[in-house]
Amino acid sequence: MAITEILQSYNLSLFKWIAIGIAAFVLGVSKSGIKGIGILIILILAFVFGEKASTGILLPMLISADVLAVSYYNRHTQWKFIRMLLPWMIIGVLVGVWVGDAISELVFKRVMAVIIIGSILIMLYLERRSSGKIPSNKLFSHTMGFSAGFTTMIGNLAGPIANIYFLAMRLPKNEFIGTAAWLFFIINVFKLPFHFFVWETVSKESLVLNTILFPAVAIGFFAGAKIVKLISNTGYRRFIIIVTAIGGLIMLFR
Repeated sequence: MAITEILQSYNLSLFKWIAIGIAAFVLGVSKSGIKGIGILIILILAFVFGEKASTGILLPMLISADVLAVSYYNRHTQWKFIRMLLPWMIIGVLVGVWVGDAISELVFKRVMAVIIIGSILIMLYLERRSSGKIPSNKLFSHTMGFSAGFTTMIGNLAGPIANIYFLAMRLPKNEFIGTAAWLFFIINVFKLPFHFFVWETVSKESLVLNTILFPAVAIGFFAGAKIVKLISNTGYRRFIIIVTAIGGLIMLFR
């Protein structure tokens, strides 16, 4: 099938093409380190393709943006946090594969919304604590890792969970971005076979669409990287919380 025929098979209106183009650009900006706005991408793609199908459209674009992010922020990566989270994220992904394949679209959407709102409440609690103590309990790391793995499989929604963890660890801006970049690159590649062979949400046709959208992802990434340099560590933390909260409320009530 020719590329034009594949793209026509999606039957997208001009408005929807513009919407997914914006989503791809915002994805690039998000992966450059402006966290929290990723929920906007999920909302747009869910509107155009449906909640579950949108996870397969998004995943290859996430991986392409992850490649840009790990290349740009590699020197800031804190590998000890990746080693703590990754095994439990893998377990969470495997549970998410089973759960996501068994529930309806409506329940899928509600689960995504509840995850986002719950994440926001926890982030607000952590920010309001007067203590600057960093959690050292392994149960905290294991719970965050499992939750991130489960939510990233259910709806590419691990961002809020990871934000909670890295905010709690008091990571500076660049270390936050670099560590998250490698963590999600590894886990997103791990998820890809399940989207191909179990959920069948990634196909040759969807990969063609991803290829068309990649330039917007790249432009967004390099534009976002310039913006990140202008944001202070304190402003960065506040921005993450506010934008994620707005997106979660939209998801819950739309």
